[in-house]
Amino acid sequence: MTSKPIIDVDRLNLSYGEFHAVKDLSFQVGKGELYALLGTNGAGKTSALETVEGHRKADSGTVRVFGHSPRNRRAVHSRMGIMLQESGFSPDLTVKESVQLIGTLSKRSDAVERMLDIVDLARKADTKVSQLSGGEKRRLDFATAAYGRPELIFLDEPTTGLDIQSRDHLWQAVDRLREDGSTIVLTTHYLEEAQQHADRIGLMHEGTLRQEGTVSELTRTLPSTIRFSLAAPVSTPLPLLASSDRTGRVLIETFDLPHDLYLLLAWSRSHGVELQDLEAGPTRLDDVFRAISGD
Repeated sequence: MTSKPIIDVDRLNLSYGEFHAVKDLSFQVGKGELYALLGTNGAGKTSALETVEGHRKADSGTVRVFGHSPRNRRAVHSRMGIMLQESGFSPDLTVKESVQLIGTLSKRSDAVERMLDIVDLARKADTKVSQLSGGEKRRLDFATAAYGRPELIFLDEPTTGLDIQSRDHLWQAVDRLREDGSTIVLTTHYLEEAQQHADRIGLMHEGTLRQEGTVSELTRTLPSTIRFSLAAPVSTPLPLLASSDRTGRVLIETFDLPHDLYLLLAWSRSHGVELQDLEAGPTRLDDVFRAISGD
């Protein structure tokens, strides 16, 4: 990372009584980056991010946001927006009043109408929060976090409760924020969203950062797979080392999928062997996630 990081976490430790929730956690997030911090349930990512956001004090280690302690609210508060997993809006306020209130508290300026239009809530401007659907409340959460185009935005499960179209609209809005220079920190259980949108991903398990890197770097840590069935036993050995999975299908694991798939297809053609229900694909992020949680 060539420039000074927006977020710099160094050997962070957090405990609840005798439970060590976060253990020597270190990571950095660069300017303009979309960094996804993912983890199994109880991995410690929520506690870690609450510390980065300034809501919790570290037991040991250092956390810097924009070069300051996140507890220094005067230095960092107006420069960050936070979309929590659950909204805390007053049910008696209208949508417009809720956005205006966040703007006042955060000391960020923006056009309320602009943000409501981005999240498709303009027609709900005078509707009370208590009358919104779950998906509409999530869109309101995003509007308040992105209000004023903050330099740093935390998105905690941003698309929970949203339909496919609303998810697409939200990610389009995130892309526009990034074009304006915002840095995004994401936590989500939708691994396909992290795989599609994140520049880098940190994977936590049991309080520690187990792996970190781009999607390509993470997925290369596990082999790709080729699966197929044989209509009948073959006398000619397969050209690659293979095993059988739980369903009896042939399984080949490879770190060179194009080469080995070509080799297998050439073998089947030359020997007249039909590879039934052939499936081949690279490792996905959820495979890496399962491998970490299964350690």
